[in-house]
Amino acid sequence: MNKSDKQNLPVIGPSAIISVDDIDGVPAKIDTGAGASAIWASNITIGQDGVLSFCLFGKSSPLYTGKVYKRTDYKVIAVRSAMGQEEIRYRVHFPVKIAGRKIRVLFSLADRSRNSFPILIGKRTLSGKFLVDVSLPDVEYEIKPKQKIDLKSFKENPHEFHQKYVKKGES
Repeated sequence: MNKSDKQNLPVIGPSAIISVDDIDGVPAKIDTGAGASAIWASNITIGQDGVLSFCLFGKSSPLYTGKVYKRTDYKVIAVRSAMGQEEIRYRVHFPVKIAGRKIRVLFSLADRSRNSFPILIGKRTLSGKFLVDVSLPDVEYEIKPKQKIDLKSFKENPHEFHQKYVKKGES
């Protein structure tokens, strides 16, 4: 890509408000260090017929609609976490609108309930389509208030702690 091509690319900051499928106003983290893009999904199942079913976001999210998406054209990958654990994830395409530009993005379906942003946009999605200026401010949004975790309660009753903080976050 030459210099004049780069000057014509939309410039985005370290986060953006995007549209996914028919859902507007979704906050997304722009991460040039991540290779792939990920979206918060819940109720992920594969039926006897091999059809992948899932909902976008989780019940605890104001973005959750309960709409069940079904895909036959999905991929499966093994992802290794920073802790070295391997996890199976499914990957699907969704139409997305970022900075006024419509693109098709391949997302890993993941539980992002504990992340600040329900969507992560990685460098494969960004490459050749956007310039990222990290000096721009993060988008302002109010999706999920940070939950203050009472670690003292863990020592007092580990089971209750698990029920309150771990089970509640599973979506």
